[in-house]
Amino acid sequence: MLKRTVNCGELRSEHEGQEVVLNGWVQSYRDHGGVVFIDLRDRYGLTQVVFDPSGDAAMHHLARALRTEWVIGVKGKVRHRAEGMENPKMVTGTIEVEALQLEVFNKALTPPFEIDSTEPVNEELRLRYRYIDLRCKYMQRIMDVRNKATNIIRQHHQDHGFYEIETPILGKSTPEGARDFLVPSRLAAGSFYALPQSPQLFKQMLMVGGMDRYLQIVKCFRDEDARADRQVEFTQVDVEMSFIEMDDIISVTEEGFAKVWKGVLGVDIPLPIPRMSYADAIRDYGIDRPDMRFEMLLKDVTDIAGASDFKVFTSVAKSPNGMVKGLCAPGAGTYSRSDIEKGLTDFVGGYGAKGLAWFKVTKAEDSDQAQLTSSIAKFFSDEQKAELIERFGANIGDLILMVASDADTVNKSLAALRCKLGSDLGLAKQDDWRFVWVVDFPMVEFNTDENRWDSLHHPFTAPVPEDIPLLDSDPGKVRSLAYDIVLNGNEMGGGSVRIHQPELQAKVFDILGITKEMAQERFGFFVKALSYGAPPHGGIAWGLDRCVMMLCGIDNIRDAIAFPKTQRGQCLLTEAPNVVDESQLEELHIEIRREGPED
Repeated sequence: MLKRTVNCGELRSEHEGQEVVLNGWVQSYRDHGGVVFIDLRDRYGLTQVVFDPSGDAAMHHLARALRTEWVIGVKGKVRHRAEGMENPKMVTGTIEVEALQLEVFNKALTPPFEIDSTEPVNEELRLRYRYIDLRCKYMQRIMDVRNKATNIIRQHHQDHGFYEIETPILGKSTPEGARDFLVPSRLAAGSFYALPQSPQLFKQMLMVGGMDRYLQIVKCFRDEDARADRQVEFTQVDVEMSFIEMDDIISVTEEGFAKVWKGVLGVDIPLPIPRMSYADAIRDYGIDRPDMRFEMLLKDVTDIAGASDFKVFTSVAKSPNGMVKGLCAPGAGTYSRSDIEKGLTDFVGGYGAKGLAWFKVTKAEDSDQAQLTSSIAKFFSDEQKAELIERFGANIGDLILMVASDADTVNKSLAALRCKLGSDLGLAKQDDWRFVWVVDFPMVEFNTDENRWDSLHHPFTAPVPEDIPLLDSDPGKVRSLAYDIVLNGNEMGGGSVRIHQPELQAKVFDILGITKEMAQERFGFFVKALSYGAPPHGGIAWGLDRCVMMLCGIDNIRDAIAFPKTQRGQCLLTEAPNVVDESQLEELHIEIRREGPED
């Protein structure tokens, strides 16, 4: 075998005269009057190889049979390209290799799509032939970024004294949130393991075990609908620390993100990263993962709208939990009525809003003052219109947009509208990295459908100490020691200080409607661990796949993963999930109930 001595992106002018061996795939083939040129490709780059007909006849005959994606080895001598034939677009573009020996390791079928095609390739086709897709420069760049980020993360935590420890993949089902993936046990008939949604309980028990600082880059599984930024199988950077407070975890984590952005992109992230309360995020951005790259803050105008003669606004303002809120889009006063109604009103309708009221901010005819023009302007007094201009900080040429509904619908629809406008108006710059910590989350939220309290994060999150007395009297006002790190409107990670005292954990379970019997059945092993001297501890989990997405500037999480699943949770390459033999099911004591048309 011709075993490579250099890679295809390594050779330069200073290597002239050296004898080398290259291995790789044939990227392209050209026959110029008997002189055969190929571009040989590996992970590191391209090198042009020349087969001269005046050389070895058998080798030249074999070279003329080469086709794209054949895997070959070439031994040859490095030489300068002929004058005027250099290729400045290639890092190896000043040299070529004159072939002396050729070995074909493997022929290849014609690929179903062209490697590094300038034309878009159907994603299903890419995923079905992922091993070919991974040869593309686009995917190799992403895998390179993922590798660099992972190495930086590991080194950063090693430098801070973390142990990298593996936790079980086969565990117990503790249904709290997304659905578990279940694995039947052959040895315990009728019993099941669950794949981990997170190593949450194990990493907390590692703290009870005195491990002090834990890191794991771990696969997690959630049986839920996939999205462009979510997978049923994903990778997270899982971290836990003992004898700490919230500031300690935040400090280690933001330093880690800064090192990744510096090491991969050469970008300096100013530290410390600013913090924002959950309440302020909802008030100003309508969402707990605000995009900080542009202003366009939401403004509550329920007081002004409720005093107007516009019945839609006044009826909402008087209703329980009713709210009128809006934003001012700078320079969007040029939008036509059709742009607003079809492009924006229909858009917020997808988030539950029943309409979108608007005002254009124009110049008054008899002065340089701003005025509001709209079909609903007649329902507002001059004083009320002036108040709206002042509240929104509006200028001539802007567009004011408002939604009236319950608070949740208003915030959800305006948050989405704000992000859409930020993109449409060119305010959200791709290379403007704006991190923010969101803190002071409510500990619980009320589930009206089931008439009970739910954890906003998870039931092991500790309350803010001064709010503990409110657990008995008003749980909805209790803040938690939870924190999310957000980048440009994307949640990059989240965590919390944990409850480490069994008595407080029991109280929180009670508030969440988890009875002692339920707690024992689901979490008995964990509650027992807390009773054997659990230290104060807390942690966080980063989404590694999402981190790679952001670093690479891509909007599809499947491209950040070597072998991803589709939005239906399928692997098109291996055709998983698939049916299994009846004999396997019998061993697992499982019978499939098949539903079909009645005979």
